[in-house]
Amino acid sequence: MGASISSLVKNFIDKSPFISEMLIEDLISFSNLARYMQEDISRSAGYEVSHSSLVMASRRYASELKEKAGKEKRENIGFEISMKTNIYDLNLRMSDETASSLMKLYDVVQPSNGDFLNITIGSHEISLAISGSLRDKVDSLISEKDVIHRFSDLVAITIVFTGDFLQTPGILHLAARKLAWAGINIIEIVSTMNVLTFVIGKEQSSRAYEALTAFLTDEI
Repeated sequence: MGASISSLVKNFIDKSPFISEMLIEDLISFSNLARYMQEDISRSAGYEVSHSSLVMASRRYASELKEKAGKEKRENIGFEISMKTNIYDLNLRMSDETASSLMKLYDVVQPSNGDFLNITIGSHEISLAISGSLRDKVDSLISEKDVIHRFSDLVAITIVFTGDFLQTPGILHLAARKLAWAGINIIEIVSTMNVLTFVIGKEQSSRAYEALTAFLTDEI
C-alpha cells in the first residue's frame, strides 16, 4: 500500500520550512497551497489526488504545526542578548601552515577586554571572525592567495541562554528562521554549549537585533 495523502502532504510541507512558518502564522491559503502541491503529490501517490483532499490534509497538518509551535515555548529559559560591532570575517583555503599561523591570534586576543575571536577549521576551508581592531595582525599571518572571501565592519549578535535551553529542541533553528524571515543574511554562525552568535552585515544589525529580541521574548 502506498503512502497516505496525509503523510505525503506532511513530507512535502516539512521539506519547505517557509511553508510551515506561513501555515503556523495563517499567512497562506489552503486552497492555493493545495494547487501548488497537487502535481507533486499526485506524482508521488501514483494517481490524481483531488484538490479537496489536499486542502483537508493541509488543514489538519497546520493544526498539528500550531500545537507543536505552542509547545516549543518555555517559561523556564532565560537569555541575554548583546551586540559587538567592527567584526572582521575571513574565509580561507585550508592548509596546515595557515591553521598554524592563526593559532598565534590566541596570544593577542583578550576576551576580558571585549575582544571577539572564532576560528573554525573545516576539511577544506577555515573560517575566521575576529574584532576589527586586530585586522592588521590577521592580515600579517595569512597569504592573500588563500583568501576566498573577506568581510569587514560586521556585527556579532550574541545570545546567552540559561535554564532548560539544552533540553528544548528547535530553539537554534527557530532563531535562524526568524532572521531569514526578516530578510537577514547570516554570514557566520558561532555556537558553543549555551551561547549562540550570528555574524551579519552592519546595515542589517538593528533589524536583526529587533527580530531576535522579539522572537526570544515571544517564544521563550
